[in-house]
Amino acid sequence: MTDAPSRAAVARAKRAVRGWFESTVRSPFRFQTQAWNAYANGESGLIHATTGTGKTLAAWLGPVIDGLARGEIRDPAKAGETETKRRRRSPPLRVLWITPLRALAGDTEHSLRVPLDALGLNWSLESRTGDTASKIRSRQTKRLPTALLTTPESLSLALARTDCVEQFAHLECVIVDEWHELLGSKRGSQTELCLARLRRWRPFLKTWGLSATLGNIDEAAETLLGADAEIPTVISGGRRKKYAVDSILPETVERFPWSGHLGLKQLDQVLPIVEGAASSILFTNTRSQTELWYQALLKARPDWAGRIALHHGSLGKESRRWVEAGLKNGELKCVVSTSSLDLGVDFAPVERVLQVGSPKGVARLLQRAGRSGHAPGQTSRVTCVPTHALELVEVAAARAAMEAGAIEARTPPRKPLDVLVQHAVTIALGTGFRRDELLEEIRTASSFAAVTDAEWDWCLDFITRGGEALRNYPEYSRVALREGEYRVEDKTVARRHRMSIGTIASDAAVEVRFLKGARLGMVEEAFVSRLKPGDKFLFAGRPLELVKVFEMKAWVRKAKGVTGAVPRWSGGRMPLSSELAAAVRSKLEEARDGNDRGPEMTAVRPILDLQQRWSHLPGRDEFLIERTKTRDGHHLFFFPFAGRQVHEGLGALWALRLSRKVSTTFAVAVNDYGVELLSPVPAPLEAALKDGLLSPERLREDVAESLNAVEMAKRQFREIARVAGLVFTGYPGAGKSAKQMQASSGLLYDVFQNYDPGNLLFKQATEEVLDRQLDAARLEETLNRLGRARLILNECRRPTPLAFPLLVDRMRERVSSEKLSDRVKRMTLQLERAAG
Repeated sequence: MTDAPSRAAVARAKRAVRGWFESTVRSPFRFQTQAWNAYANGESGLIHATTGTGKTLAAWLGPVIDGLARGEIRDPAKAGETETKRRRRSPPLRVLWITPLRALAGDTEHSLRVPLDALGLNWSLESRTGDTASKIRSRQTKRLPTALLTTPESLSLALARTDCVEQFAHLECVIVDEWHELLGSKRGSQTELCLARLRRWRPFLKTWGLSATLGNIDEAAETLLGADAEIPTVISGGRRKKYAVDSILPETVERFPWSGHLGLKQLDQVLPIVEGAASSILFTNTRSQTELWYQALLKARPDWAGRIALHHGSLGKESRRWVEAGLKNGELKCVVSTSSLDLGVDFAPVERVLQVGSPKGVARLLQRAGRSGHAPGQTSRVTCVPTHALELVEVAAARAAMEAGAIEARTPPRKPLDVLVQHAVTIALGTGFRRDELLEEIRTASSFAAVTDAEWDWCLDFITRGGEALRNYPEYSRVALREGEYRVEDKTVARRHRMSIGTIASDAAVEVRFLKGARLGMVEEAFVSRLKPGDKFLFAGRPLELVKVFEMKAWVRKAKGVTGAVPRWSGGRMPLSSELAAAVRSKLEEARDGNDRGPEMTAVRPILDLQQRWSHLPGRDEFLIERTKTRDGHHLFFFPFAGRQVHEGLGALWALRLSRKVSTTFAVAVNDYGVELLSPVPAPLEAALKDGLLSPERLREDVAESLNAVEMAKRQFREIARVAGLVFTGYPGAGKSAKQMQASSGLLYDVFQNYDPGNLLFKQATEEVLDRQLDAARLEETLNRLGRARLILNECRRPTPLAFPLLVDRMRERVSSEKLSDRVKRMTLQLERAAG
C-alpha cells in the first residue's frame, strides 16, 4: 500500500475541496463530509441517499482529497503540454469506478472530471466500456489511467489479461455506482467475484457502493464488501428528499374498469402539464406504450416536432445520446421513455415527471420521481396517469408506502454456478489458478460463501472435461490442468471466452434498418416473426412497413399511415411488488371502513361501493373468493392481492389441485389483484379447501407439475448455458439466432436430463424457474398468509368490479383489440344496468 499522506496535508486538501465546493454549489452536506472522513480513515461501506442529493461527489472527493494531499498537482509550467504527455505523467490506476450501464459512463465521466480540472489534480480519467473507441482501448492496454470508469463485463475482461496483476498493482479504491441495480442479479454476483480477486492482490482496497431506493441497506453493504469483511460503514444522506405524488383523475370513473383502456384517454389532461413545464419526462412501463404516447403527443401538438423525443433501450446508441443531450441542455420539451432513463444521468432542467400506468413498485416510483428536481433541496414531483381506474388505488398505496419508508429489498442470488464457471475460465485465461487458492478467494464473495468443496470440484471437472456427459467431446475441455495449475491453452477457446464474458440475458433481437441502410434499432425477434411483408408497425416514433427479414435484420420502408401493430416488448406485465401489494391491501381495508384518504381513493369510491354491495371489499386479514356462473361457464375468482407473478403460480397450483377432484379443464387468467379459474362444470371448491387447496405443503412439486416446468427450465437453461460457456453466441456479424441458441441448449438439456441428471447447471435451471421466475418463497409466504386469513366465499349473480378485469384479460388473448373493445362495451352496459 502507498504511504498515506500526513494529517496536515489531508486537512489542507479538505479545505481546498470545501472551498471549491462552496464556490460552485453550496456547503457540503454532512453525509458528504462523513464519506470523505471515512475514506481518509481507510474505511469501506455504502453511501445511501436519494436521487439528486450528491452521492457521486460524496464518493469521488474522498480519493480526490487523498490525491491533493499527496501533492499530485499539475505543473503550471507545463500547462501547454499535450494530453498524451500529461497522461504519461499522471499516477497509475488508483480508482476504479464501476457503473451498471455503459450509457451512464459518459455522463459520469463528465461529472468526475469537473473537480479534477477545477482543483488542478494531475490525474488522467477515462472510460472503458463496449462503446470505448479502439484508439483509447489500445493505449489502455499499455497503461491504464489514474481513474477508470468501467462496467462489470469490462472489468471481467481486464481480469482475463495475463498482465492484470501489474495493471491493478496500485489500485486503492473501487466505487460501485447504482449498487442496488446490480445487487439482485447475476451481474452483481459477477461484480462480487471480480472484487474478491482485486482484494486478493490489494488487501487494503477500499470499496464503496452508491445506492438509492433500497429496503435492505445493511445486507447490500455486507454483500458488497464480502463475507470476510469487517462491519461496513453505512452513510445515509442527511436531508430527506421531498417528493410530491399526485394523479390525473379521470373525468368519469367507470365502475367496471379494465386494463389498458384508460391511458390515452387522459391525453387532454397530460398536454397542459407538458405545456406548462420547460422540460418533462413521461415514463411508461413498456416500449410499446412509449411508441404510442410519442405518436399521440405529436399528433395532438404537431408544432412540438423536434422538441419531443422518445427513448428506450432498443434505439440506436446515437439516437439515445442525442435525446440525453437534449434533456441535459434543456432543448427538449418532453421525452417519452421506459426505464432506460431511470438511472444515473443528471437531467437538471427536468421540471416534471409523469408516470403512465402503475409504477408497480415503491422504489421504481421514487427513482422516476427523482428525475425531476434533481438537485439538493428541490422537490421531486411525479404525476401518475392511470391506464385503468383501479391503478388509482395503487398510486394512493405507493404514496403511503413512500411516507412509511416501505421500500423494496433486492436479494442477491445464492451460488449461481454458471457465473462461477465463467469466472473460473476467466481467471484461468488471465493469471491461471490453483484449486485451493481460488476456492478460498471465491468464498470471500458473499454470494459464493457457501460453495462446498464438492460443488467446486464439479465446476473444475466441468471446465476441464465437460463433466460426465460431455467428457468425450474435446470442445468442452476448455481449461487444462498442468502440475496443479489451471490455464486456458487453446487460442480459439480464449477468443470465444473473451467474446462471451457477461451475464446479461438479452431478449433475442432483430436489427431494424431502412432499405437505404440507416439503422433504427432493435426489436424482439418474437414480434418480427409474426409479421408478413407489407405489414405496418410503429418503431422509433415512425410508421414503418416491413419489406423483408433477412440475416437477423428487418428491412423496412416508411409507411404513409399506420393502423397496425406496435412492437411488444417483455415488461408489459411487470408484477406488483410485495411492498406495494401490502399497501394496496391496507388501502382497501381503510376504504371498507370508510376512511378515504387522498383524492385517488375518493375518485374510486363508486367502484369500491359497488364491490361492497355485490360481494365484499376485503381487508388485510381477509381472503375473498367469488363464485359466478355465466354463459362461458363456472368462474372462481380468488383475490390474494399478491401481484401477477405470484398469481401465475397460484393459478396453476390451484387448477392442478382442483383437477385432482374433478375431471375437467381450467382456463386461468391472472392480474395483480386476483386469479380466475373457468371450467365447464362446477369446481369442488369446498372439498378442495378442506383437503389443502391453500396448503404450502408439496408446493415446489405441485408447481412444477402444474406448469410446463420442463419447457420453462429449458428456456432458462439457454441463459445458464450461455453464461457458463456451453453454447457460443457467434462471432461479430455471424451471431446465432435465439432459435439456434435454443436448439443447441435444448439438446444439451436433454443430454443432461438423460445421461447426467446430477449436472449442477441442469439443476440450477429448475431452481431458477421456481425461485426467480415464479418466486417460490413469496408463493409460500402468500399461501401461509391466506391460510391464516378469514375466508369469505360469496356466490355472486354476476361479475363484480374486482372480477371484471380478469374476465377482460382472459378474452384479450382470443379476440382483436377492436372486437375486444366492442364486447367489453356491451358487457359494461349490461352490468351498469344491473348496478342501477
